[in-house]
Amino acid sequence: MSGAARTPAPVPVAPVTADDVTDAVRAAAAVLRAAGPAADWDADAGSLEWSCWETVEHLADDLFSYAAQLGPERPPSDREVPFVWSRQRPGGPANVVFADRAAGPAGLAQVLEAGGALLSAMVRRTPATVRAHHVFGAADPEGFAAMGVVETLVHLHDVAAGLGAGWTPDEDLCGRVLARLFPHAPTQTGRWPTLLWATGRGELPGHERLTRWRWYGAPAGER
Repeated sequence: MSGAARTPAPVPVAPVTADDVTDAVRAAAAVLRAAGPAADWDADAGSLEWSCWETVEHLADDLFSYAAQLGPERPPSDREVPFVWSRQRPGGPANVVFADRAAGPAGLAQVLEAGGALLSAMVRRTPATVRAHHVFGAADPEGFAAMGVVETLVHLHDVAAGLGAGWTPDEDLCGRVLARLFPHAPTQTGRWPTLLWATGRGELPGHERLTRWRWYGAPAGER
């Protein structure tokens, strides 16, 4: 019998689900509503060159777009569904989705919730065998759910910084999206700081700050 130590088997990580999308978006919308109309929505969102308002529109657009990728009978394998994206100003985000500014932050929160609901519904109804195009790898429904959660968590970090609001998401949820999309990320560090590091938004002791980053949308066995 060999005395060599065996490498322990990886601990299974629970999947990212449609409910996770719903929960993350609801928590984000609550921050927007709490900030209210008195906040400076034209302030820069963290380190981004977009305003807080534009960043939330971009987030809602991400959620809508991920839902749309899963929608066709034959989801596209080589491109995004061909909506027309446009910018409301030079340098602003290119979106399909924009919020009516006259509706205020409460309306903006509803636009965000609507995008989240669409993605959650599509993730729930789409068979796990379906794959659709994303620039970071053809993804299954769980992959799109994880991408939607990451977009929500990190863009709310950006927006909260601009609004002067607090935002600390659930560590377990951060851990599950890291496991699903960032297999290269450190595993022995705090999950939220690691997610910020993995998306180029923060420092992580012992690791060089990232100036370029990506995730891996394809299921583990297909990367």
